Amino acid sequence: MKLSGSIALVTGANRGLGRSLVTALREAGCAKVYAAARRTETLASDGVIEPVQLDITNTEQVTSTAARCGDINILINNAGVAGFTPALGAQTMANARLEMETNYFGTLAMCRAFAPVLKRNGGGALVNVLSVVSWFNAAMQGTYCASKAAESSLTKAVRCELRAQGTLVVGVYAGYIDTDMAAHMWGAEQFSKSSPAEIAARMLAGIENGTEEILTDERAQSVYSALFKDAGPFESELQKAWDVYASQR
Repeated sequence: MKLSGSIALVTGANRGLGRSLVTALREAGCAKVYAAARRTETLASDGVIEPVQLDITNTEQVTSTAARCGDINILINNAGVAGFTPALGAQTMANARLEMETNYFGTLAMCRAFAPVLKRNGGGALVNVLSVVSWFNAAMQGTYCASKAAESSLTKAVRCELRAQGTLVVGVYAGYIDTDMAAHMWGAEQFSKSSPAEIAARMLAGIENGTEEILTDERAQSVYSALFKDAGPFESELQKAWDVYASQR
């Protein structure tokens, strides 16, 4: 997919990877980049970048944003939260609920709201920023891992449903990124981290190449190699099953 001239929306755009994505999209020649975040005071409009106040867990805000940003052909669901607490050892389930509401239900709401927008605009691309912990569970951050696994599974479902309308659905898997979120993770000092700018550049290259599963760093690549063999044939059978199901509705 060609980035130059495209119109994109990035959630969680006020810091970390989201901010780097906004900058990278601008530099790639996008005609407009909607920079969406719950707090937008650090985001400045400059003719290309347009700040949008958005909490993806707020249904009304998601709906109004889809109406306002009806010209996009790239949606990057980057917004996410992490409490980094164990499933049973946490004092309450507050973090678990927030992680699932944001990382899974918030992403689902965005996909549902913008799928028709992307269809009207020729298909475009829908990109979900996931994590290597979508593939396994590190118990010290057990509820976050569960939410990202749910989001990864959702990404596969959305890919099946939107293939017929020509939308490229991308899952982005990263290891350790040098952001505020990663700084609060147990054991973070033990691992080397990629800069947000590096991850953003690899993501955009993957989108332009039409890559459905982007492994952005050495950590993601090594974990994938350790856990999986070629899933292509199995995924193809799942796509065929969906196509039959959809044709009979």
